[in-house]
Amino acid sequence: MVGLRERKKQRTRRALIEAALRLFDEKGYEETTLAEIAAAADVSTRTFFSYFASKEDVLFDDSEHRIERALAYLAARRPGQPPVDLLRGFIEHMLTTTDDVEELWSEHTALRLRLITQEPQLQARALHLLFDSQLRLARALREAYPDLLGPVEAAAAVGALIGAVKLAVMATLADDRPMEQAWDAARRAADVALSGVRCLGG
Repeated sequence: MVGLRERKKQRTRRALIEAALRLFDEKGYEETTLAEIAAAADVSTRTFFSYFASKEDVLFDDSEHRIERALAYLAARRPGQPPVDLLRGFIEHMLTTTDDVEELWSEHTALRLRLITQEPQLQARALHLLFDSQLRLARALREAYPDLLGPVEAAAAVGALIGAVKLAVMATLADDRPMEQAWDAARRAADVALSGVRCLGG
């Protein structure tokens, strides 16, 4: 059971994230200051720094949580489950399942992606996180199938899958289509990517 102190911290973190996103949307990322975010959340700038090192960190607050959840899904594969089935299930799991940490961000996916595509600083951070997460996922996939996949095969499978899904989502949102269509595009892209990775079988 979460204690009162922890619930208060969660509320403050959420208030800061919501305030930052609202201001980024209204004013622009570069034009928004830390002081403005803190004031909009009704806290001090010092309190802001208790939760985030920078406004950039606000936009990527859930990144480590999401990769940990992804790694846990791969590690929990069923005995005898083919790699292609595991990865298809992995994409569906990440698209349809959220927890308390990710609930807020699921409502602002389009805004976050728009900001990332507009700001070079955010693009650099997003690329770093993407490369790191792909390396960790490839390692986890290889560990799940040590007798079937080598490092190259695991890396190729993860790179093809994640790259296809992310680009499909961004291309769909760039056409001002709703998130539901972006998720459908992600599923189609996953099918295309996995059908082309012969080493996975299935």
